[in-house]
Amino acid sequence: MARKVIIAGNWKMNKNAAEGKALIEDLKAACGKCCCCEADVVVCPPFTTIGAVVEAVKGTAIKVGAQNIHWADNGAFTGEISGDMLKNAGVEYVIIGHSERRQYFGETDATVNARLKAALKYDLIPIVCVGELLDERESGKTEEVLTRQIKGGFADISAEDMAKTIVAYEPVWAIGTGKTATPDIAQAAHKHIRKEIAALFGEEVAEKVRIQYGGSMKASNARELVAQKDIDGGLIGGAALKAADFLDLIKEALGK
Repeated sequence: MARKVIIAGNWKMNKNAAEGKALIEDLKAACGKCCCCEADVVVCPPFTTIGAVVEAVKGTAIKVGAQNIHWADNGAFTGEISGDMLKNAGVEYVIIGHSERRQYFGETDATVNARLKAALKYDLIPIVCVGELLDERESGKTEEVLTRQIKGGFADISAEDMAKTIVAYEPVWAIGTGKTATPDIAQAAHKHIRKEIAALFGEEVAEKVRIQYGGSMKASNARELVAQKDIDGGLIGGAALKAADFLDLIKEALGK
């Protein structure tokens, strides 16, 4: 079945409110009210920038996501943000379990699972990240790691909810390093992820789930990566911080 390409820009800890608004205005100026309607386009700014970006994207096809979500609705969780808060802020998507959250902030498959359930509770579309470290790839453990992360991260999720969820494959060794998995390497990982989803939720669900590539995708490699059978778009870092770069990448991913 045909799955719609999805390109999500993860701004990470970049862009204050004024800078975020300016970036959106640049995107709008370059692509009009409908930003590459053939793809789902999402931008994920820092929490303090969300309000300005939600306002700036009005009247366009661009959607707004957050970079994290807490599993509780409220409470004594200093520095965290709830699904209710994100929903009320106008957010539609949320990144969960990014490799930097796993590496620097103690994220585990169990906390990914809890955050995923919170996102689904508030009808937010989750972008759940999985991927292996360099030593895990070099020791031949890529599939083992991906299987563990998928089983743990998606535990007790219904098939209906899984069909709404987006998965982002992030080879950690290719994030921010300038290294990129070859299309064949990336496709093999995406194929394994889809196989594991099929084992847990059935072939029909697995064919619906969109799987993004999240390891240093840019305009120069987007077309070849997204042309692979099981790669449905990209979770973009650095290339999402400049309007021209982001638009070039989207166009290449669509084969324009």
